[in-house]
Amino acid sequence: MTGQRVPGGVVHELPTDLRDALIGNSVALEAWRDITPLARNEFICWVEDAKQAATRERRIRRTQEELEEGQRRPCCWPGCKHRDRTGR
Repeated sequence: MTGQRVPGGVVHELPTDLRDALIGNSVALEAWRDITPLARNEFICWVEDAKQAATRERRIRRTQEELEEGQRRPCCWPGCKHRDRTGR
């Protein structure tokens, strides 16, 4: 299952730990594939913005939970500061 293709975002590459968590959760993975590349980018940026490993792990877990709940963007995240206003 490690060769499974999981799409990333528009600015950020999908990190391995988030990819592995999504592959291990079929409901979250299905939702991940259904959201837009910009929405995926927001989740990736949110996870990568964590300063501590514990925070990163918690955000990965929360990403799975939010996707399972049908959310399409990370809760309480102001948005990716790395992309410009055109969405690139």
